[in-house]
Order: sequence, then structure tokens, then C-alpha cells
Amino acid sequence: MNFTNKNVLITGGTTGIGLATAKEFIKSGANVWITGRNSENLKNAADEINNPNLKTIMADTANLSDLSLLEKAFAESGDKLHTLFLNAGIATFSSIEEVTEADFDAQFNTNVKGHFFTLQKLLPHLAEGSSVIFTSSTVATAANLGSSIYSATKGALNKIAQIAANELAGRKIRVNIVSPGPVATPGLHKAVPEGAKEFLASATAMQRLGDPAEIAKTVLFLASDDASFITGTELLADGGYINYALK
Repeated sequence: MNFTNKNVLITGGTTGIGLATAKEFIKSGANVWITGRNSENLKNAADEINNPNLKTIMADTANLSDLSLLEKAFAESGDKLHTLFLNAGIATFSSIEEVTEADFDAQFNTNVKGHFFTLQKLLPHLAEGSSVIFTSSTVATAANLGSSIYSATKGALNKIAQIAANELAGRKIRVNIVSPGPVATPGLHKAVPEGAKEFLASATAMQRLGDPAEIAKTVLFLASDDASFITGTELLADGGYINYALK
């Protein structure tokens, strides 16, 4: 797929799926902006990609003032945005009786509020015919123990994306959802213990964790003209996790 001269913005683009997707877009000729809330991670991502087509923007998408700065930074480029990949996310896992208000607020602020208002702020800069992609998760429809808040954020995200697909159709903007299963990202390694990772791998039909690059290529497909008749759709990239886990 060729994204030469296309402009792409990825939130949460410094590690994991976001970083892998930035690499794939750069390889396909795109101009890419990535956001992150940690300056060291942004620098490391820029050093790893090492390409003049990459720009970094310090922004915590859960913070509306940061989103205003993000919108201002992109507006000053004078460019139109062809792909917006709303990918920033966090997860903590605990039983309902152990969830704290801080855990609840942090996940909803980043995973739902951040995506919603990033889309709102950047709507004026989306080109006609552009693509918006939300990173959701198979947990939006699963019922895993200890995932009540994280799962709820992803369920909310799916509904926002579906409504956005209808609201933006008049501008020929397609809005879709990619829902990974268990993927070997720094976030997963941080959030779950080793034994749980082994269990998650065994719960997929393919008997392994996904690779971030595999999700990245799914995102590029949804962003491409090859997906020109796909909107309002959730694409599972889960190694058969949903179907296998329900056996």
C-alpha cells in the first residue's frame, strides 16, 4: 500500500502498536505525527524510526489543554490529515471490589475521553475521504475476570466510533475499529504477570500472542483505498481469541 504524501497522526505512538504502525506508515511513504506523554519515549521512538518524515508532539490526550496544543501544532503545519489513528490507551486489571476511583478515572480519561476529544479537535483538519481508526480490544465483548473498567472503556469506544461513522459519512470520512486480541506489547507485559500471558496465548486459536506489526498492517489496510467501502466496522485481529475462548 502506498501512502506517499499522505499525512497520518497517531496518538500513543511511542511504543507497542502505535510505534509499529508509525513504522509501517513511514515505510509506505507517509508523513507521520506521533504523540506521547513521555518525552523520553518520544525521543526513543524518533531515534528508532530515524526518518525525516516523522514528527513528534508531546501531548497527554486525557488532558484537554494538551489536546488544544496538539490541534494548534497540526494546524500550524498547514496540512490536511488523511489518517487519524486513535490509539493511546492504558489498562489496569483488578476485581470490582478492588477498583479505585483513580483507576476508574485514569482509564476512562485516556481510553474514552481522550479519543473522543482528540477526534473533535482534529475534525476541522480531516481531509474529505480520510480515515479514522480507533484501537479497541476483544475485551469490549469478552467478560474476562478483573477487566470490568478496561472492558467498559473499550465498549464505550466502539459505540462512539460507530456513531462517528454515520456523522462523518457526509464528508466521505470512514471510521473503523481495530480490536486486537492479546498482543506482545510493553503495555501487556506491564499489566499482566507472566503466567497470565501464557494463558492469553493459549486462549487463541493460533496459540500465541500477536505481534504489534501484525496489528499495524491491519490498520494500514483500514486506512487504505483497499478498504474504501468499509466504515462503522470492527475488525478483529485476535488470532482467533474470541471464537477459541468461547469453546
